[in-house]
Amino acid sequence: MPWIYLGIAGLLETCWAIGLKYSQGFTRPVPTIFTAVTLILSMVLLARAADSLPIGTAYAVWVGIGAFGAAVLGIVLFHEPVTPLRVFFMVMLLGAIVGLKATASA
Repeated sequence: MPWIYLGIAGLLETCWAIGLKYSQGFTRPVPTIFTAVTLILSMVLLARAADSLPIGTAYAVWVGIGAFGAAVLGIVLFHEPVTPLRVFFMVMLLGAIVGLKATASA
C-alpha cells in the first residue's frame, strides 16, 4: 500500500506543479485552490508512504514522478521544447524512479 500512496502522491505533485502555471502567481482563484488542494493531498500521501518506506527513497521517487509528469505535461500543454537531450534525461529520470523502486527494502 505505501507504493500506491507514493504513486498517487507523485501524480498529485504533477497536478500542483501544473496548477502553479495556471494560477498565474496565485491571482486566479480556481487554479489556486486546485493547486493548494493537490499540494496538501500530495504531502499527506507522501507522509503516509514514508511511514513504511525509507524517506530518502520515498522523497526521491515522489520528486521524480512529479518532475517527469511536469516535464511531459509542459511539453503537451505549454508546447515546451522537445529536444533529444531533454528526452534522454527524462528517460534517465524514469529509469532512476524504477531503479529506486526495484532496490527499495519495503
